[in-house]
Amino acid sequence: MPVSEVPGIIVSGFGNTLAGVGVLIGLGVIFGQFLAASGAIKKIAQSLLKVFGKEKSPAGLALTGSTVGIPVYFDAAFVILTGLIKSLSKKTGISIVSFVTALGVGLIVSHSMIAPTPGPLVVAENTSADLGLFIVYGLLCAIPATLVGGYFYGMFIGKRVKQQNYTEHSTSEIDAVKNREEPKISTGLSYAILLLPIVLILLNTVTDLLAEGTGFATAIGFIGDKNVALFISVMVAVIVLPKYVTETNQSLYSQAISTAGSILLITGAGGGFGAIINESGIGDHLIHTMQNWSIPVILLAFIFSQILRASLGSTTVALVTTSSIIGPMISELGVSPVLVGPAICAGGVGLSLPNDSGFWVVNLFSNLSIPEKLRA
Repeated sequence: MPVSEVPGIIVSGFGNTLAGVGVLIGLGVIFGQFLAASGAIKKIAQSLLKVFGKEKSPAGLALTGSTVGIPVYFDAAFVILTGLIKSLSKKTGISIVSFVTALGVGLIVSHSMIAPTPGPLVVAENTSADLGLFIVYGLLCAIPATLVGGYFYGMFIGKRVKQQNYTEHSTSEIDAVKNREEPKISTGLSYAILLLPIVLILLNTVTDLLAEGTGFATAIGFIGDKNVALFISVMVAVIVLPKYVTETNQSLYSQAISTAGSILLITGAGGGFGAIINESGIGDHLIHTMQNWSIPVILLAFIFSQILRASLGSTTVALVTTSSIIGPMISELGVSPVLVGPAICAGGVGLSLPNDSGFWVVNLFSNLSIPEKLRA
């Protein structure tokens, strides 16, 4: 591969990746910022925990993590919900390790598998999968995975990894969560705004299947376009939620833009890396080599994503890179993109090692020692 071509390919891969999801990521971060600041996230968490009760509260926390992880980025969501862990452990007598596992698994599963989270969005784009069906398949995989990995495994490992002398970490973020007044927003409104973009996108998919070619389908197709659906949802959040927020809109926008900047750079860099792997022939060579092992394409997609997740540390980069390599080959291989896509996403869930920022967020805010964290 000529050295002179490398910069152009990196820039092209960076730009092509962001062309499909750049607007979505920016809107999604603003959407999550307003949900968190208004107390909607806390209300959703309280309602889920109330349904499950004390005995099964880790299951409630795991599903809370999965719900919250859709609009709010992993690190921020873990910090927001960390305040629940100590109080739940005191009330129930269940190990803190069980709650940390439940929350961490719930968040990383939705972060990896459920659009409109950035990673899954890019996978859907790169595999040319219908986004509505992609969301449905992501949910079908994510819910049982969250319960098995977050609740059942969390209860199992909580009895085997004992954590001594838990004290909440004294940070401005934790203190802000603890001292924030009880949210005034209703639970119903919290769920309604959270689910609005997902419902609009799914409505587009269903209408397209049942009434393709009609004027109604065209109208719904516009409203349910992923960019338009999220834009509508942001506008609703911006109009409805400010009365529940103590911060100014300008402050929320500034925080969201700051967060979105790093996510856009990470996502674009993953696309540039994937483009280099494709253009250099490394991707073709790896796919060809693994095909000779007689591995099914879906399993191949999972393994490749998992290898990149472990080696790079970033779930988003692993998903973007894997889908950049495998996505163009899906039509030739004769497999469904809504099956290969979730397999790629699932590969980004596990193997959170010390090269992953999420590893240190969980470690810091759960007060687990490094050996305890690695054992769990």
